[in-house]
Amino acid sequence: MFKSSVYIARLQQRLGINWSEPGLFYQALTHSSCAHENRNMGLTHNQRLEFLGDAVLELVISDYLYNKFPQSAEGELTKLRAAVVCEPSLAKVAKDLALGMCLRMGRGEERSGGRERPSILADAFEALLGAVYLDKGLEVSRKVILNELQPVIKDVVEGRLEKDYKTELQEMLQQHSADPVNYVILKEEGPDHDKTFTAGVIYRGKEVGRGKGHSKKEAEQRAAKEALTSFTATMRKQPRNRRRRPLNRK
Repeated sequence: MFKSSVYIARLQQRLGINWSEPGLFYQALTHSSCAHENRNMGLTHNQRLEFLGDAVLELVISDYLYNKFPQSAEGELTKLRAAVVCEPSLAKVAKDLALGMCLRMGRGEERSGGRERPSILADAFEALLGAVYLDKGLEVSRKVILNELQPVIKDVVEGRLEKDYKTELQEMLQQHSADPVNYVILKEEGPDHDKTFTAGVIYRGKEVGRGKGHSKKEAEQRAAKEALTSFTATMRKQPRNRRRRPLNRK
């Protein structure tokens, strides 16, 4: 089943964890496509661990930024955190760990380039963090997270990473109104191990952007990017003295 034992050994060495429950580690490396293609083997995929790891990651990064930047306001801390824990950032860390080569993956997913897909890599990294948390607790999880994400945090602080379109859209709209921006998943297509999601941005009861992706996060980012493009074009067409007025207000 595992063709990437060398990569797995390197990952183990880099993490430096003596697992009490090694099964958690291998579960974190099991993509849902592998579990579906090998139902008779009773494999458990990594999606539940991903859910847990996502929460642990957000807590650790929130705590780190809160203490690292005592003069920063809530909005700035939120923006920094969103950039650190967004899918492109996590995929970058996962590639550095060669997580794609460590994953147990179905043949179809592998043939379609799954080992390089950012959404899969980011999810696998979160699943790995969930496994570390369950096996070793919060402090070891904190050490792993900050060790692996330190370059990303530095890039975010110095403005060298990809834009977080959701945060940028939120900030732009809040200049005009306190009305909330909501994201909804409009459609899910494909088998469980290879879904395509369509997300919509809802603002003042209207859909203002739509995007597709292989994860909900990716779809939401693309929807936010489309909304930003649309609103920016609208703003450019307005006279200067009207640009601070609420957008799309009837």
